[in-house]
Amino acid sequence: MALKEISNPGQLMEMVNAFRVSRIILTAHELRIFDFLKNEGRSSSEVARLLGTDPRATNRIMNALVSLGLLRKTNDIYSNTGFTGYYLVSDSPQFLGGLSHAAHLWKTWNTLTHCVAAGTSVAVDKEINERPEDWRESFIAAMHSRAGQQAKDVASILELPEQGHILDVGGGSGVFAFAFLTYHPNLKATVFDLPNIVPITEKYIRNAGLEDSVKTIAGDYLNDPFGKDYALIFMSAIIHINSPAENEALIRKGASSLSPGGKLVILDHFMSDDRTEPATGAIFALNMLVGTDHGDTYTESEIRKWMSEAGLSNIRRKDTKEGVSILIGVNS
Repeated sequence: MALKEISNPGQLMEMVNAFRVSRIILTAHELRIFDFLKNEGRSSSEVARLLGTDPRATNRIMNALVSLGLLRKTNDIYSNTGFTGYYLVSDSPQFLGGLSHAAHLWKTWNTLTHCVAAGTSVAVDKEINERPEDWRESFIAAMHSRAGQQAKDVASILELPEQGHILDVGGGSGVFAFAFLTYHPNLKATVFDLPNIVPITEKYIRNAGLEDSVKTIAGDYLNDPFGKDYALIFMSAIIHINSPAENEALIRKGASSLSPGGKLVILDHFMSDDRTEPATGAIFALNMLVGTDHGDTYTESEIRKWMSEAGLSNIRRKDTKEGVSILIGVNS
């Protein structure tokens, strides 16, 4: 059952038309309008000249950005707000690079009707390792930005080992491994990810100054070995990419790669048995439908079953302040 049932046509139309605001922001990001207002205010005609866009259309989108509170307009001169200058200018340290990934998602979500009919993604470039470099870069940037505070929260509640070796499976930028090492600097970590993702991971490792503590392994987590004797194996936001059979095999492989007493930790959407809650997970199941062959969001009971059948015991759930949860199983 929905957490809050829709009760009038106005509510429904507000939801239906929300895509318009999203598209305005994403187009402004793709055109780099905020970058061209970085150091000074400009007229819309000047911005159009710099962008090579139509002057009238550029004026209208910039007016819309003013109405949304993302630009200021004074005497026909437009400028960034403090917020947009901080978060939406591309060379800002706090730049929300994940907007590029959101723009890519727009294209796959536009196929949802066809996907529901077909029962799977109809996108041509589903395989992450084969997608264009700019897609991979923006995807990892989005995951890094989204997971920053999550990683700190997870590290604070995870009862991490004080030493030993951690494997972060599908770890992307390494953001979780970095957070874990902040709590226990004597730990060593390895980020396992696809061959075309690992070079991006290594950039983040260098930027964090953690080359001595964090290494990488390039491979396919469904087919390639992890190694052995890990004190902790972490799987964040990857089981939703896979089919149930793939997850059973993945969790078995993870469990067999732990040292005695080692922990396997899964972070993801944990759905209720009727698959309607949390709402973010129900919506994300459709994100997996449009973007993957077999992905889905899974119930907590399904995930617990896979962990138990892999020989893990003392399976516990912990919730974080960020609204995400983890399941922890011990290799006994």
